[in-house]
Amino acid sequence: VRLVESGGGLVQPGGSLRLSCAASGFTFSSYGMRWYRQAPGKERELVATVTTAGGSTNYADSVKGRFTISRDNAKNTVYLQMNSLKPEDTAVYYCNAWGWWGQGTLVTVSE
Repeated sequence: VRLVESGGGLVQPGGSLRLSCAASGFTFSSYGMRWYRQAPGKERELVATVTTAGGSTNYADSVKGRFTISRDNAKNTVYLQMNSLKPEDTAVYYCNAWGWWGQGTLVTVSE
């Protein structure tokens, strides 16, 4: 099983980023997918979830209305569109399926 995140980087407050997570080694369309994040000195927190077919999503209150999770089962990829980014969104973002984790991608929101 492999989950590979990409798309992180440095962005100014109010900016946008789109994270991607490419999955392999399992039947991607059979698993709900999640994005987590971990800020420096804080515990890992759940950011967003999407069901197997993408028909249902859920978000942490802190990102609701700004982030959108989606998936493309034909490409075995899950996305996290992040808009109106704030400094408090700075964290390493991780893709998760069942007990499997990616290596994370760093998002830094700063002037």
